[in-house]
Amino acid sequence: MMWDSVDLKAYHDCVADLLGTKEVNEMRDLDHHAHISCYEHSVFVSYLSFRICRRLHIDYRAAARGGLLHDLFLYDWHTDPHEGMHGFSHPKAALKNAKELCPLTPKEEDIILKHMWPLTLRQVPKYRESFVVSGADKLCALMEMFSFYRILKIKRHLALAV
Repeated sequence: MMWDSVDLKAYHDCVADLLGTKEVNEMRDLDHHAHISCYEHSVFVSYLSFRICRRLHIDYRAAARGGLLHDLFLYDWHTDPHEGMHGFSHPKAALKNAKELCPLTPKEEDIILKHMWPLTLRQVPKYRESFVVSGADKLCALMEMFSFYRILKIKRHLALAV
């Protein structure tokens, strides 16, 4: 079951220190895709990546933390002409903000910096967890764009995850 209470507790144990920060909560005020906040998107990417990596017996903690911080760019990409095209530039901004927020493992850095692959052809993920988060990011974005969040009541479940 996707929203298993044991998994929710294990997930929360991985990211609780990040969820309480001002910076992560600032993502609540930024629209991501189709009436979904950057915070909601990041939590779902993080939780989905956590579940997949846990099932694969790989570093689910790094996936959860990197997934949560992968879009920590903290600007409205719809209106703020940041440095370059958003799809290419925001991973660097997110990594910079994440490094200022907390110490990161090399795997977490790779997850954040390379989550836009394959759009960023030369930024190929180094770790399996990075590929998982990149794939989860694309899946969640599609679900947002086609309103599956509403159909599957994902927002309600995300509230349980955090």
